[in-house]
Amino acid sequence: MTRIVLVDDHQMFRTGVKAELGDGIEVVGEAGDVDEAVAVIKRTEPDVVLLDVHLPGGGGIEVLRRLHGTVRSRFLALSVSDAAEDVIGVVRGGARGYVTKTISGPELTDAIGRVAEGDAVFSPRLAGFVLDAFAATDAPPVDPELDQITQREREVLRLIARGYAYKEIAKELFISVKTVETHVSSVLRKLQLSNRHELSRWAAARRLV
Repeated sequence: MTRIVLVDDHQMFRTGVKAELGDGIEVVGEAGDVDEAVAVIKRTEPDVVLLDVHLPGGGGIEVLRRLHGTVRSRFLALSVSDAAEDVIGVVRGGARGYVTKTISGPELTDAIGRVAEGDAVFSPRLAGFVLDAFAATDAPPVDPELDQITQREREVLRLIARGYAYKEIAKELFISVKTVETHVSSVLRKLQLSNRHELSRWAAARRLV
């Protein structure tokens, strides 16, 4: 029996996934945001974590960052996104695979089993992103500071650097002003910066604008 934790911020989706999983897989925990995910994974130590990329609290990359070196669980990203930056981000964070939500129940069951055994599993088109990224001779150097920033935080940071107000950022990204403030506070803490003006300079220096 392969024990898994299912991490996704949509409960109806989690319910649907559980209904589609085949015999031999036991869901031992669920979570809808980063804090819940970290807590339940530490508590249950599943064989595999099905991890959504975009989650409240910092996203799947933040879950991987917090749990790095603390659990033996393997991580399989399961996301609606097929963006190369999302795929590369979670792979660099430690995920063993990445499949999109168009995957069928039997295919997902098979992917979970393969990841539990130590294989790397990717949807066909996404595998190309990984190969290209790690094979590129002109790949940009690793930036430890930039690697701390989640994809959603980068989106907020980019708009701040362009001079958007919090309310405008919230409208642009379809999130609340409070969520924008939370992302900004998180980035300031991670980068040890003091205000949005320093954030703008930091983003401009890395050509994120």
